[in-house]
Amino acid sequence: MAAPGPAVGSGAVETSGLDQILEGLKLLLSPGGSGSSSLQITKHDILLATLKSNLSALEDKLLKDPQWKKLKLLRDEIVNKAEWPQNSVDITWSFTSQALLLLLCLKETMIRLAAAFNPGKPNPRTPEVAPALSPDTLSISQQKMVQSILQFVVIWGVCPYLMPGVGVPLRYRTEFGAIVQDVVRLDVAPHATRRLYTSCKALLSVGQHKSLGSLIFCRHFGDIAAGLCQLGFCPTKKPLTPMEESCTDVKTQLRCRAPAWLRRLCGQLLSERLMRPSGVQAVVRGILEGAGAGAAGGSDAEATAADWKKCDLIAKILAACPQQSLSPESYYRNICPQILDLFHFQDKLTVQQFQRVSTTTFITMSREQPQLAAKYLLQPMLAPLHRCLNTAEVPENDIVPGTILVSEEELSRCIEDVFKVYVVGNEPLTVLLDSLLPVLGVLFSLYCFTKQSVSHIRSFCQEILLWILEKLERRKAISSLKGFAGLDKAIPSLHSLCQFRAATQGGIMITVKEAISDEDEDETLYQKLSSEQSQVEHLGDLLSHCQECGLAGDFFIFCLKELTHLAMESETELKPKPFSSKSLLELEQHHAILVESQERKLLVLQLLAVLCKRMSEQIFTNITQVVDFVVATLQRACVSLAHEAESTVESQTLSMSMGLVAVMLGGAVQLKSSDFVVLKQLLPLLEKVSNTYPDPVIQELAADLRITISTHGAFSTETVTVAAQSTLKKKDTEGKIGEQQISCNRYTEVAQSHLEQQLSCEQSSQTGQESNAAFIPMGINEPSTTANQQSGSITTEQFQEVLLSAYDPQIPARAAALRTLSCWVEQREAKALESQEQLLKIFLKNLEHEDSFVYLSAIQGVALLSDVYPEKILVDLLAQYDSGKDKYTPETRMKVGEVLMRIVRALGDMVSKYREPLIHTFLRGVKDPDGMHRASSLANLGELCQHLDFLLGPVIHEVTTCLIAVAKTDHEVQVRRAAIHVIVLLLRGLSQKATEVLRDVLKDLYHLLKHVVRLESDDVAKLHAQLALEELDEIMRNFLFPPQKLEKKIMVLP
Repeated sequence: MAAPGPAVGSGAVETSGLDQILEGLKLLLSPGGSGSSSLQITKHDILLATLKSNLSALEDKLLKDPQWKKLKLLRDEIVNKAEWPQNSVDITWSFTSQALLLLLCLKETMIRLAAAFNPGKPNPRTPEVAPALSPDTLSISQQKMVQSILQFVVIWGVCPYLMPGVGVPLRYRTEFGAIVQDVVRLDVAPHATRRLYTSCKALLSVGQHKSLGSLIFCRHFGDIAAGLCQLGFCPTKKPLTPMEESCTDVKTQLRCRAPAWLRRLCGQLLSERLMRPSGVQAVVRGILEGAGAGAAGGSDAEATAADWKKCDLIAKILAACPQQSLSPESYYRNICPQILDLFHFQDKLTVQQFQRVSTTTFITMSREQPQLAAKYLLQPMLAPLHRCLNTAEVPENDIVPGTILVSEEELSRCIEDVFKVYVVGNEPLTVLLDSLLPVLGVLFSLYCFTKQSVSHIRSFCQEILLWILEKLERRKAISSLKGFAGLDKAIPSLHSLCQFRAATQGGIMITVKEAISDEDEDETLYQKLSSEQSQVEHLGDLLSHCQECGLAGDFFIFCLKELTHLAMESETELKPKPFSSKSLLELEQHHAILVESQERKLLVLQLLAVLCKRMSEQIFTNITQVVDFVVATLQRACVSLAHEAESTVESQTLSMSMGLVAVMLGGAVQLKSSDFVVLKQLLPLLEKVSNTYPDPVIQELAADLRITISTHGAFSTETVTVAAQSTLKKKDTEGKIGEQQISCNRYTEVAQSHLEQQLSCEQSSQTGQESNAAFIPMGINEPSTTANQQSGSITTEQFQEVLLSAYDPQIPARAAALRTLSCWVEQREAKALESQEQLLKIFLKNLEHEDSFVYLSAIQGVALLSDVYPEKILVDLLAQYDSGKDKYTPETRMKVGEVLMRIVRALGDMVSKYREPLIHTFLRGVKDPDGMHRASSLANLGELCQHLDFLLGPVIHEVTTCLIAVAKTDHEVQVRRAAIHVIVLLLRGLSQKATEVLRDVLKDLYHLLKHVVRLESDDVAKLHAQLALEELDEIMRNFLFPPQKLEKKIMVLP
């Protein structure tokens, strides 16, 4: 619509000021009241009376006030040019018409003021002075007044005349909207279509002014657009009476479907927008912003990203092929690159919005059109990884070493996109799994490379691998793990010419590997062996996260079966025939097969050794896996018997495997009838062992186990019970002392420890290294004495034997000796107490051991010894804890800190005697340059403060000042967490005494906790602060409002 031309007529040549127009708008908006005190008067009558009164006041002002003469002339000119009737029996339309006229006057006046404005040139001597404002600029209060009148114009001039399904019904927006809907009269002239046309035309005319247009379209664009769509595309020819068609309640109204013509129109407009360049981004922004989320990336972006329904709606819109498109393939060809671009926005808040939309769209398209999604979405996204597969065509002669095949930015973007689609989307669709399966080898190689240094994509690679290994079928997951380990060469992997290299921006790129000359065969062999070893180690790390889903246990059993399969190969088949019967080529091929077989066996042994080392007791998650493990072990033993290769390890492994079965049958696990069906797999193997094994004890046990399984546990011999008890007892002597769960975990660790012995012996035999020392099963070198002996029953020889065992190189024997000494100290054994200095030296020496079971046993021993002689031992421990890094390692000092914490707990209220040295040592430790030592000192300080109560008073200011400084200024998050946790322990320990002990510093602690909750970036520290505030709140509530007690006091008078 063209802007109005210059005004004609002599009466309005001069520009009318804004004041009269804005005052006129104010008159229209003036609140009115009822002159009657009757209670029967309704809100509708009050509203109509107010509108009439305001219109009458405006008209009187225009006719009688000489200062409003110019405004009246300007309004008359606009009325003469207007094409709609201003007066009507319907008072709401009369009000709307007058408001529209004043808005048009306002627009005309602002245009004339801006045209006549001629600002002077700025003074160069005062450049800091702000330039003069244009006279058509509205103040904040004036803008609010204009917004208010625009709201009345829309709700009386547009909304009542929209058809059902077009826009949101007025009566369900606000309570006032319901009143407005009832007072509008559609049975009088002008009719509804004419009113809607007049309002939209006038509002668009006013909106041509920049300032006024922003006020109109920021708030009312949806209603105006709905009116324009109805005016331009509604097929009805009769006057619209939308009031006659309404829904009965809110839920029904909101479910009213849009008219067919409106749906077709919106679909056509949306399709045209999508097919344009950057159309997807524009549509997404429009829907998110139009839904009330503000500008994309604004303050409400996080709430919008969390709205899954809205994101699913956008995804369905983008995934549906419009009718205007030639074919689904052409539509996907145009739209998919734009969807991939949604992942790559840099603004953090924008990423949160668009990532959810793009991920949902990605999954929706993959579900509805899997073939097209694989071609136009998945293949472009995974292209950098496909480029460096060993199945890809890489011209060896044309590529120069050092050429970049995949850049740093491209690889990082690819990995992040895969993470967003697969892990964040978390939809295991077949097309998604099948597309990622070929590049898993490259992903695992990249993961291994990121483990060598710091990389931001390491966590992405790990999460992607863990996700797909969990979602894949177990057979495919095991096959992928075989490829990772190098057992299956058919699995696609990284091309031999490609290598990963660290990039300049901290990322990783893929380049062409430099060729190694023939003279560097040793270097080539070293790189190959180190690469294979590191891959096996990293595979063990990856599988340590797959124990709960059972994948680690299944792969462990696969390796055992693979080892058995390799052992079953007859050695006679591998021996070459006489040289005369073979050609040189055949002989070379035979040797190559032999070397490959030996390499495979060594690789399987290495895998088993790593799995035994890395996996915990939870590797087996069900009875089936435990039975499969026992089956593999029994098969391995039977193969050894067939080859007459029996050894001590084989015999012990066989005994232990049958012991595990005895443990299950002995009640460690609650077996069901379905479990016995699984256990019946053991019957043929147990029968074979009972008939062929030379040891009569094992023969008898195998026969009894077979009977017990066949009878579903109804009959069990004493042999089975003894074997179960022996197995559990042997597990305890091997150092696996702790709480045992009644599950499969109870006996899994036993199998692992024995399997480690077997693997170590087999690996040494494979490499040709023979041990000069005979194999000694675990438990033989352990001290013969136990901790259950009564006080005074040990001899000097037994005591000396245990002391020597405390230095034994075997970890189980050393740990058992330390536990025995600790028990003797706890029982106040005379010989142990006489040698307290020697015992302290032994315990402190073992604190430096790297094995957790050894140093934890030593920590327990030192704590028990300090409980007997605190005066003599506590001083040495504090000195060792307070020493620098040059004398003791940080790990040793941390272990000493654990000892001190246990001593403080053991002393309880008696710790007050040693308050001064303890608290001074811990406060000095807070200033240590090592962050872990500072955290340890704060933890010990919190434990100490719990037991001091009122004795904390003299040093409370010093402690509080330290905690406030650390919580606000320390750069390590662990230390800040520890400082806040000290306050939690302090309040929890003092309880109701806090108001007395912390009287002078309670306000400072409260301010510190509020500071942490508001400004701390770490969520854990915030949680500690919130817990401390809850403790403080409970203390103050009990202090201010003590619980009422019904007590009766009896006083005895003298």
